[in-house]
Amino acid sequence: MTSITKPPVRHPGLRRNSIGLTARDYEGAMSTLCAGCGHDSVTAAIIQAAWELALPPHRVAKMSGIGCSSKTTAYFMKQAHGFNSVHGRMPSVASGANAANRELHYIGISGDGDSLSIGLGQLCHAIRRNVNLLYVIENNGVYGLTKGQFSASSDVGSKSKRGEPNVQPPIDPVQLALTLGATFVARSFSGDKAQLVPILKAAFEHTGLALVDVISPCVTFNDHDGSTKSYRYTREHTVELTSVDLVPLRREIGVPGGDEAVVSVTMHDGDVVRFRRTEDGYDPTDREQAIAHVRACQHRGEVATGILFIDESGHDMHEVNGTVAGALAELPFEALCPGSASLAELMAEFR
Repeated sequence: MTSITKPPVRHPGLRRNSIGLTARDYEGAMSTLCAGCGHDSVTAAIIQAAWELALPPHRVAKMSGIGCSSKTTAYFMKQAHGFNSVHGRMPSVASGANAANRELHYIGISGDGDSLSIGLGQLCHAIRRNVNLLYVIENNGVYGLTKGQFSASSDVGSKSKRGEPNVQPPIDPVQLALTLGATFVARSFSGDKAQLVPILKAAFEHTGLALVDVISPCVTFNDHDGSTKSYRYTREHTVELTSVDLVPLRREIGVPGGDEAVVSVTMHDGDVVRFRRTEDGYDPTDREQAIAHVRACQHRGEVATGILFIDESGHDMHEVNGTVAGALAELPFEALCPGSASLAELMAEFR
């Protein structure tokens, strides 16, 4: 089914951001997903975050794979660049695009089927390379396009719509990212826009791969009693680690009631992510503590949300590989093709 073009109607009173655009300017086509799908709420959060950050849409590249989640890129920033890859291969395509043009803002949209089954190896290497990419996993625990089979993120004991329990242990993308060395790891809920928008803003501003796992219920196949990815279950079992806001350094930082419960982490561009702790002593820069917190919540049948970990000292793919400063398309021909002598000299280094 193809998407439907939205009518270009804009109320004259709509607020504009610092580059003169309204939130409508960040929208895309009409959604063809099921009414009430959590993925559409994620789309709304992405639009809000991009508008608040005043990202120029034509400087954004939207990457996707296959699945209900991968339809999301059609529903925001229609002026942006885009590439819909084959099943599970979005991370490789995003890595290649980022290597060729580091000056764009990259956002990859994937699902638990696309990323944790056929694309698991692709995701792992994107994390390992620390590609400068906002990687959103719309996690609903099912294969929605093929009628609701369990996915790799389905919890043990979670029941299908027919009442069959899942017996295989799940792959948790948050724990996976933490153990592989990801430099930004967060989890949220599609039904909690107040939390999701600032998380996405912080992830957009992060240098390196920012993985945001979003529990996004499938209203058709996985929103019933017995599902651990339903709206009711997620709302009743969410453990919010932090109340998150993005505070640019150009503004004065004010913390009501003192800052003893606040941990501030400076991002690479100088912006600050502010964490208000709900647990005494939680340090968002401590990877082992983040892993322990996620596992403890999982053992209690709870869903840990918030920005769980940030490493501000990480080096992204360009820093590690010493790539050129600009986009390859803007380099002169002589720099791109230095000649056979230069190639022979390079190849001699590998002999």
